[in-house]
Amino acid sequence: MTPVALSPDQREAALRAMESTELDVLVVGGGVVGAGSALDAATRGLSVGLVEARDFASGTSSRSSKLIHGGLRYLEMLDFRLVAEALQERGLLIQRLAPHLVRPVPFVYPLRGRVWERVYAGTGVALYDTLGLLSGNARGLPRHRHLTRRQARRIVPSLRRDALIGALQYYDAQVDDARHTLFVARTAAAYGAHVASRARVTAFLREGERVCGAVVQDLESGRSLSVRARQVVNSTGVWTDDTQSLVGERGQFHVRASKGIHLVVPRDRIRSESGLILRTETSVLFVIPWGRHWIIGTTDTDWALDKAHPAASARDIDYLLEHVNAVLETPLARADVQGVYAGLRPLLRGETEATSKLSREHAVAHSVPGLVVVAGGKYTTYRVMAKDAVDEAVHGLETALDRRVPPSVTEHVPLLGAEGYDAVWNARHRLAERSGLHPARIEHLLHRYGTLVEEVLALVADDRGLGEPLAGTEDYLRAEVVYAVTHEGARHLDDVLTRRTRVSIETFHRGTASARETAELMGRALGWSEGQVRLEVEHYQQRVAAERESQEMPDDRTADAARLGAPDVVPLS
Repeated sequence: MTPVALSPDQREAALRAMESTELDVLVVGGGVVGAGSALDAATRGLSVGLVEARDFASGTSSRSSKLIHGGLRYLEMLDFRLVAEALQERGLLIQRLAPHLVRPVPFVYPLRGRVWERVYAGTGVALYDTLGLLSGNARGLPRHRHLTRRQARRIVPSLRRDALIGALQYYDAQVDDARHTLFVARTAAAYGAHVASRARVTAFLREGERVCGAVVQDLESGRSLSVRARQVVNSTGVWTDDTQSLVGERGQFHVRASKGIHLVVPRDRIRSESGLILRTETSVLFVIPWGRHWIIGTTDTDWALDKAHPAASARDIDYLLEHVNAVLETPLARADVQGVYAGLRPLLRGETEATSKLSREHAVAHSVPGLVVVAGGKYTTYRVMAKDAVDEAVHGLETALDRRVPPSVTEHVPLLGAEGYDAVWNARHRLAERSGLHPARIEHLLHRYGTLVEEVLALVADDRGLGEPLAGTEDYLRAEVVYAVTHEGARHLDDVLTRRTRVSIETFHRGTASARETAELMGRALGWSEGQVRLEVEHYQQRVAAERESQEMPDDRTADAARLGAPDVVPLS
């Protein structure tokens, strides 16, 4: 497999190819399920197009808790099948599909009750481990263990003594969701899929009752093109109902948005060698190790306002701080919060009014000939969702193609950067010597690019200045900005500071101190004028200011109004 760079030229070529030929499958939506669907279809030998209205992973798929997990709380709901399926996928990602992007992470669960809670929680975690072992993919994840209070506080010194009488420690996995989604899309492109972001579906093409493609607007140039396809897959997450409305039908199921917000705080604010999982009155709360930071989340509340930019209110932030401070010796204050992000979960509507209890199962339907819709689910099970969606599309394809379409093979298809990763990791000291970069820097790059790190290092070899840290952050190199444009499909400043890197949530300035230099580096690769550079920086600064203002608002409605005060740099209409 030869890596394909998602460059500006590749994007243009992809749009031309989609316009000039009839595809087997057109996937609408560049989140993880859409990218996964494109990969699944491409690796079955089908001709595939993937279009995304904004940036890859710009919706739910970049705003999750960044965990690859089975979902301990679903055991309480007796949803053993969902947990077992997710643990199977967790193992595949760690061992085979994305070892460079998905890594084990420990969690401590404090116990407050005496005997009954240890028995109850211990039984649940033991079952969790057992389901992982039965999947055949639990290698590399230690089993859970019981801890005394003293042992727990040795691992998590920040825990208040009166916050626990003992604890359990177990393991799950974590991922940079935006980077993983991007790698899925790039891998699909490597297998022949035509991939384009900033390409919005404005209508569906019809032949009688049958959907036979889509009208796609290139938001960068403004032109519209007709893309014909034998099958179209609607994988637009919380926008599912909006996309379905383009064919004048609401579909067999509906999607409800649930907002979850997360806080990012510096690592030194909580002294711990492990993540934490805490019970709340409605769900669970995670404190997740994240490089030199902690991610604290999440909330779970109904959201019926702007889907593109869900806003975190002061009430949301105070809720998380109140619950995490209940167990910390030194409470966190608002001033400790470096970053805040909010995302929307696409939940299948209809089971109950409480979003925290809505199903995380997914559903697939073929309610209009030629149009498959997939919705719901968990990030962890994206591959299964994609397989099911393409299976459904294949039912409508085989007659037209007059041949059988092979079954899904994505269980055996590593993502770009995964092949040979262990060998490259073992030789990281040689990479450091050859590149002149510190070994810790090489490790950081390997965790972000896997074996594709050589492509980044080649940029540094050509221009030593790109080996310097980006202004305003020590964690990312200037070369990574250039690479984001030339290889990873980044088109605008927000794409780089929010998704290709995480500068927007990992610094107190939230990317404003990095914006000018980042825009200049991008501008050289994209041919921006000084006016365009200035426009990108202004838009980014307005976005950060609007987000900060929204986070001071008392409720969702006022927070949403404040956030919408900053327009997108590329309007959707």
